[in-house]
Amino acid sequence: MTPPTAQLESRITPQLDELVAVRRDLHAHPQTCYEETYASELIQRELTALDIPFVAPLAETGVVAWITPTDPDAAAKPAAALRADIDALPITEQNDIPHKSVYPGFMHACGHDGHTTSLLGAARVLNQLRDTLPQPVKLIFQPAEEGGAGADRLINAGALTDAVGPHAADRIFGLHNWPNLPIGQVATRPGPLLAATDTPHITLTGPGGHAAFPHTTADPIVAASQIVTALQSVISRRVSPTAPAVLSITTFHGGEADNVIPDRVTLTGTLRTVDRLTRNDIITHAQNTAEQIATAAGCRCDFKIEPGYPVTENDPALTTHVTQLAAGLLGAENVITLPDPVMGGEDFAYYGSHVPATFLFVGSESPGNTPAHALHTPHFDFNDRILPTCIQLMCRFALSPYDPT
Repeated sequence: MTPPTAQLESRITPQLDELVAVRRDLHAHPQTCYEETYASELIQRELTALDIPFVAPLAETGVVAWITPTDPDAAAKPAAALRADIDALPITEQNDIPHKSVYPGFMHACGHDGHTTSLLGAARVLNQLRDTLPQPVKLIFQPAEEGGAGADRLINAGALTDAVGPHAADRIFGLHNWPNLPIGQVATRPGPLLAATDTPHITLTGPGGHAAFPHTTADPIVAASQIVTALQSVISRRVSPTAPAVLSITTFHGGEADNVIPDRVTLTGTLRTVDRLTRNDIITHAQNTAEQIATAAGCRCDFKIEPGYPVTENDPALTTHVTQLAAGLLGAENVITLPDPVMGGEDFAYYGSHVPATFLFVGSESPGNTPAHALHTPHFDFNDRILPTCIQLMCRFALSPYDPT
């Protein structure tokens, strides 16, 4: 049975000042995709001080640790896994704070410093409660969430199996701070929670020439402009209004001189979907649209899709279990079931294709204040006030026996 909130609080509160210092240290030293050596070394030092065994590095900079119950029967069970992402973003920080990034051009603009600290805090508490653990706990500190598919590489390295440590995991929990949700609330949903992410690459080639004589060219710029406009109707006219989907063209590159029509234009963008049928339909219609417009303009179209992260699917039974645990901490009225998926993407999705998985948003907007700065912006900073909630949620997941039947 999960320890009462007060019992966990009594173990978390005395460590909060240290944990806030750890979080701000991580914030000041951000590194991106498979280069997170500072965070990895800090995590390893913390685990070593706690005498928690681990394997590192995995997938370049990842760390996987485990806590084994003292009860042999509990130790023989599959592990509950907890995951935190450790990477930052290539954004120049514009905060004026003591723990501002010391690396120009890089910052923790998504709160992964807070997620990592929360898992370190949970490790401290759970290590103290080894006598009461109902099963082993696997601690997964994952690199390269922001575009590098670090989850996939860690899984391939055996992070969820007994190839890394003595315990295989049979379920996994992850969380993310959420600035547009008030402190004291959490939100999630069973089934699709976050979208699959694909990147379309469209290249148009055709005869260019002098801009004063456009009639002698195919003008890929005009053709590409028509494609950008036409693709906006793929979602509105080719996809059911009840199917969540986004198709945005976000880059347009062509030409070098104001008096020359180029012979090549490239477009890229993002496609977000939450089911495979909708995804395939959009790709088919988008490709046909682009190719037909290009042909009509006398251009050649090369249309490619770069696959991204899959849909983040929450296991329904495990999600019910997690929301009940959250309700025990925050009250049922503060556990929000989202009516629709969020169209952002997350590589936590990969874990769900191997074991039951649940991902949860933790509100980080301070009551009474203006809305917190959005994720992926240069003024973002993780709200340290939610560290106790994040640690409690991770501990409750690890300390609560789970029977999906």
